[in-house]
Amino acid sequence: MFRLNFPTLSLSVCEIAAMRHDSLTGTLNASKNWIKHFNSGDVDYCVSAYMSDAEIKAAPLGEYNGWEEIDNFWRPFVQSGATDLVYSEIWLRQINDDTVHLGANWIMNVGRGVINLEEWKKTEKGVWKLNKDDFEIQEQFT
Repeated sequence: MFRLNFPTLSLSVCEIAAMRHDSLTGTLNASKNWIKHFNSGDVDYCVSAYMSDAEIKAAPLGEYNGWEEIDNFWRPFVQSGATDLVYSEIWLRQINDDTVHLGANWIMNVGRGVINLEEWKKTEKGVWKLNKDDFEIQEQFT
């Protein structure tokens, strides 16, 4: 078996692959949970899935930083009836053990667009949370 040896770390290729798999799977599961709660109208959960100092770039609407601004962005949007969010053509890129980038196309009952970047970070408690959320609204449905 091939092993990578560092002064304080010795991991097999299988162990490294498992760590990578765990990070990517954890991110996908966190994203799926966020979508599930968004579609059920649970704004509190959606906001709590962001880190306290997270930032949203929602083109062409603006930028929102921290829980209060993020809540003020999502709450009226969800309360207006936005639902049925679906991601497609999802891509993932692991940056390190605690950071994964996600991108996708999205569609819902009120529009469609693209996620340029969701940066998911693993907290000290092992929970994956959104740190950055950069997306575009490309079409609004009437």
